[in-house]
Amino acid sequence: MQNRNYTLITGASSGLGKEFAVRCAAMSMNVILIALPGGNMHSLADNLQQEYGVDVPVFEFDLTDTDRLKQQLTSIMAQYNINFLINNAGVGGTASITDTPLEKLDSIIQLNVRSTVLLTRLLIPHLLENKESYIMNIASMAAFMPIAYKTVYPASKAFISSFFLGLQEELSGTGLSVSVVYPGPIMTNSHTSRRIIGQGMKARMGLLPTTEIARIALRGTLAKYRVIIPGFMNRLNHKLMQLLPLSFKLRLVSREVKKEIQFI
Repeated sequence: MQNRNYTLITGASSGLGKEFAVRCAAMSMNVILIALPGGNMHSLADNLQQEYGVDVPVFEFDLTDTDRLKQQLTSIMAQYNINFLINNAGVGGTASITDTPLEKLDSIIQLNVRSTVLLTRLLIPHLLENKESYIMNIASMAAFMPIAYKTVYPASKAFISSFFLGLQEELSGTGLSVSVVYPGPIMTNSHTSRRIIGQGMKARMGLLPTTEIARIALRGTLAKYRVIIPGFMNRLNHKLMQLLPLSFKLRLVSREVKKEIQFI
């Protein structure tokens, strides 16, 4: 009998989102791909359908457009039974706050915080109709502390971490399991890859391939783990950083992050 459940993935056209799409399809999951127009998503969908025999509907729109988000989600929920939501879409950057355009700051808040919360809220009643369902949210190791020269990005991920950890407790006892994933550095594109490589060994210590992050995140979410930190070095780093005074680790991390600016 063909599986009629669907996994909805945001930010699915590249990087970790694309890897989630491939891995979910390989696990015989039907996947709904959401991303901005121009990401060659229809080609990805065709390849997944042909290789894995799953259904891969594609929706291209801007998640920060609230009216469009509501319209599209209403239409999607009417057509497909979604039992797994992967909130992957997000944006960041490194720059002095005074050198960062207001539009850039607003885009981080709109996508990382507002759109993620609204999309999740819209889908929760639908997800609860399933006997078992899952939400995976991609946070970041940056969520664990403030960082200069990134400022808004770690703050947005700290908000999302808090939101979903609270949501876990609120939904405990239901069939809906909520997991939060905290990846370290990810080489999602040539720009971030150049920045990570340029920083040397320190920046690469917690680096994992997107294939490995996706594998660990999916396995942990389906096992109903609440907190998932992919990679031994990232878990060790998190433990060690908890032992340091905030003022010290803030200066330590921010000094290293400042070095990224020369690679932008």
